[in-house]
Amino acid sequence: MNHTKEQKMAAFGRLLDVMDELRAKCPWDSKQTNQSLKSNTIEEVYELCDALTREDNHEICKELGDVLLHVVFYAKIGEEKQAFDIEDVCTRLCEKLIFRHPHIYGQVKADTAGQVEDNWEQIKQREKDGNKSVLSGVPSALPSLIKAYRIQDKARHVGFDWEERSQVWNKVTEEISEFQTEIDRMDADRAEAELGDVLFSLINAARLYGINPDNALERTNRKFIRRFNYLEERTIKQGRSLKDMTLAEMDAIWDEAKAQE
Repeated sequence: MNHTKEQKMAAFGRLLDVMDELRAKCPWDSKQTNQSLKSNTIEEVYELCDALTREDNHEICKELGDVLLHVVFYAKIGEEKQAFDIEDVCTRLCEKLIFRHPHIYGQVKADTAGQVEDNWEQIKQREKDGNKSVLSGVPSALPSLIKAYRIQDKARHVGFDWEERSQVWNKVTEEISEFQTEIDRMDADRAEAELGDVLFSLINAARLYGINPDNALERTNRKFIRRFNYLEERTIKQGRSLKDMTLAEMDAIWDEAKAQE
């Protein structure tokens, strides 16, 4: 696709025209509010993430459109409230990007992605309307696994991190031992707390070794689903029920699924 800038701008303008008309004439669109759209927005972002994970370009394009619709929708509601409009959204975004990229638009030097990230965090702390503390920029509504990664990454930018990444394994081992102790004591509340520490330490290890823990876990989720679906389909073809099979029988079919990957 090699659309010109004029074609892209025309397409975006058409989207704004469609949004204006739907907001004025459609019974459903006209009654939507920030609060009524919020849950749908979250769902659309997850659907986009799913398409990105599968690297399905057709679906990525479709889901990007759905997310963009929500951006335009919120901007339209803001315009109706005379609070802001899509021009304000775009202008503020451009100004923020320019301000946070002094190595492109200023005199700051940054030759690596890591240096850019470090500069980004320092700039955010200095912004007039920026976050008041290092961790205040981490949304409280983030899923716990992603939130843990972001918390640790934020702390890293101000130097709160291991001197050598290999040191994290002692912490992982320590947390697993403490978790096992509480399991042996049958203390459910303390075991839950210690399991949280185990997961936090493993996420920290993943970060230090350049692995995205959310992506890693999702790969395992999909692998388990694929293998379990195979197990289920094979038993159905045999006219059997999983509930009536032994674990050894299920494991044999599970190994068949693994062998086909």
